[in-house]
Amino acid sequence: MNQGPLVFLGIFVTLVTSWFGMIFVPQAQVGNLQPVKAEVSGGLYPAAKSGMAQQGAEVYRQQGCYYCHSQQIRQSGVHFDVILIKAGSNTNDLIKAIAKHNGQFGEAALRKLIQGTPVEVLSGVTLEEAEKLNNEIGAIKVTDDSNPQSTYRAVAQGADFDREWGARRTVAPDYLFERTPMLGELRVGPDLTNIGSRQTNAVWHLTHLYNPKLVAEGSKMPPYKFLFEKRKKGHVASPDALTLPDIEPDMEVVPTQDSKVLVAYLLSLKTTTPIFETPMPPVIKKEQPATNDTAKAATAP
Repeated sequence: MNQGPLVFLGIFVTLVTSWFGMIFVPQAQVGNLQPVKAEVSGGLYPAAKSGMAQQGAEVYRQQGCYYCHSQQIRQSGVHFDVILIKAGSNTNDLIKAIAKHNGQFGEAALRKLIQGTPVEVLSGVTLEEAEKLNNEIGAIKVTDDSNPQSTYRAVAQGADFDREWGARRTVAPDYLFERTPMLGELRVGPDLTNIGSRQTNAVWHLTHLYNPKLVAEGSKMPPYKFLFEKRKKGHVASPDALTLPDIEPDMEVVPTQDSKVLVAYLLSLKTTTPIFETPMPPVIKKEQPATNDTAKAATAP
């Protein structure tokens, strides 16, 4: 019996289902994304970049910046912190539940700790450990109907968050207006997803481009002096001239248009807006305790 048609049909079906699962479905899910309403500001997120920032993206691409810098906040090496947002009415059972999972706290320290919500009650644990505590907190009976149940959140942490490169992971909507997102793979330099929030000074960025070691000692980044013009001073110094050491008194270094738009692009890189897919962790209040016991209790990330 000729098995050729059956083999062909099997190969055809495999290719079609692979294409459907790997191309069609992701395109249907992600390809039609629209800006979403931000939880805090009420505006739409993300907003389209300015014309200068869009031009700067092309300079960033031309200079190959994505070879050494990534633009994605990841959760590699993930661990979890449990944040108590509201203590609720049954604080006695709440304290017992927390103490079972965090033995460094005494009852008195815990009672004081939960008065300052939102506050971290468990840190650096696995998802399983965080879920156990979450389930126990969720099962606590309410003793006063006028006071809501305890509310809490398990917040994913990881190396990128510990480095303060971002407060939340990046998700598909963050790249909505990017044409060929430059995610990057290597991190010879730091991730730039939130560089526009971490460093807001345009002069710092220009100086860093001209000679990275002037603002970041030990930097491995090469200088981009060709993005600047070194020229003789006129009767009046250029307002854009950089203040640099070892420049002759009669000379000045002025940014070109390429360096200006590149900095505009870097300043536009911000993913600090909480959205449904990835909310921001609550702001943790820090206390200044007077005793060693409560000093442990007041520890926050």
